[in-house]
Amino acid sequence: MSSHNESILREPLMTGKGITYAQVTDDILLPVENKPNKAWWIGFIVAVCGAMLWVISVGYTFWTGIGAWGLNKTVGWAWDITDFVWWVGIGHAGTLISAVLLIFRQNWRNSINRSAEAMTIFAVICAATYVVAHMGRPWLAYWIFPLPNQFGSLWVNFNSPLVWDAFAISTYFTVSLVFWYCGLLPDIASVRDRAHGLRKKVYSILSFGWNGSVKSWQRFEIVSLILAGISTPLVLSVHTIVSMDFATSVIPGWHTTIFPPYFVAGAIFSGFAMVQTLLLILRKVMNFEHYITMFHIEAMNKIIMVTGSIVGVAYLTELFIAWYSGSEYEMYAFANRIAGPYAWAYWAMMTCNVISPQLFWFKKIRTSIPISWILSIIVNIGMWFERFVIIVTSLHRDYLPSSWAMFYPTWVDVGIFVGSIGLFFTLFLLFLRFLPGIAIAEVKLLLKSSSLQHKTKLVQEGAFPEDQVEFFRNSLEKYDSVTEEEINALRKK
Repeated sequence: MSSHNESILREPLMTGKGITYAQVTDDILLPVENKPNKAWWIGFIVAVCGAMLWVISVGYTFWTGIGAWGLNKTVGWAWDITDFVWWVGIGHAGTLISAVLLIFRQNWRNSINRSAEAMTIFAVICAATYVVAHMGRPWLAYWIFPLPNQFGSLWVNFNSPLVWDAFAISTYFTVSLVFWYCGLLPDIASVRDRAHGLRKKVYSILSFGWNGSVKSWQRFEIVSLILAGISTPLVLSVHTIVSMDFATSVIPGWHTTIFPPYFVAGAIFSGFAMVQTLLLILRKVMNFEHYITMFHIEAMNKIIMVTGSIVGVAYLTELFIAWYSGSEYEMYAFANRIAGPYAWAYWAMMTCNVISPQLFWFKKIRTSIPISWILSIIVNIGMWFERFVIIVTSLHRDYLPSSWAMFYPTWVDVGIFVGSIGLFFTLFLLFLRFLPGIAIAEVKLLLKSSSLQHKTKLVQEGAFPEDQVEFFRNSLEKYDSVTEEEINALRKK
């Protein structure tokens, strides 16, 4: 009998007792079908205030020009490109969770993929605003695409990584949006079937006529796998191309071949940290403790730990290659980072990105929700400093000492960055208000295979040996959503 069931040694991906398919739908649609609670309103008001700051700051930039930023003749890129790369990196985890983990049949993605995909889309939107704002003349933004125009033979420079950026990010956004929306169709249909009046009409249009037939589900599975196959190379390609904005230059500190894998690892690192930040809040505010379990939290912490270690190795490799190259310019670039006027940013980066993730080696820390949440924020602070260190410290002291200069951000720089965070959370909170934050159809797949109540039933029927059951009982001690009564129920009747 046990050969037909998931191993008892695997930790449950869903907790709670007496859960039915109907209850899964009710629990997940509760925030969508009812008025938002106080916590949602507080978060939304704060986020909207941030978004308004973004509107003011970007509007001021468009009116006065990018001279409103703290840029100068030496430091032509600073907070703008730092924020752009930071937001693109944050968007990476959604594609990884949605596509790569789907291809490898990792069922623990089922509870977190929807919010991670939404996070990807909103992060890329925030990143795109920096590209448009940095153009100086945003009404000519379409010039970055190879479109026929009325100006004769004007054409983009296909040798420029900035053009590659436009193609990579627009492709990434399009595929991620289609992937996210296709996954939403069954759940939007569930909202449609329970709605009335105008809401029913709106969700009927958004559901594209989904009827839940066997043929619809077959096509849904096929399309999901095809989009996952298309998306998987994007996990590697997008941040690789972003890294080439720097690696194809001759600036000391930028001209290095390690940037593509280094940037990809850093993007996954920061992306998972942001997913962790959002899901821990979502889990508490929306009462999703039974669906986003301690297993999910610990699994993401392990990925953060591994990718943080890869990023740490990349930092050390950069230092070694700068010394091994024998180039005095390259060596000075890194000496300036370590002990120059921006040394505080370098050591903040090293502390947040290299030292703090190593704390996840300790099980008590990676299974502690408050510490996990704090460390996830620290990681994203560190990844912002990483981009700042790469961009500003490499530019502010270049080959010509007479042109050396310091960069100081203006209120507009700060306003656009803080405002973009407000814009991101505004979009994310609106998503949680009108669409299911967890994939209902995919979570239901876990009910009869990976849920605690299913495994408890099998244990009571004697489907597993006692030593394995004891191991399973011990693994549940870290779950904050499992009661002592449920652990004691894991006994043969």
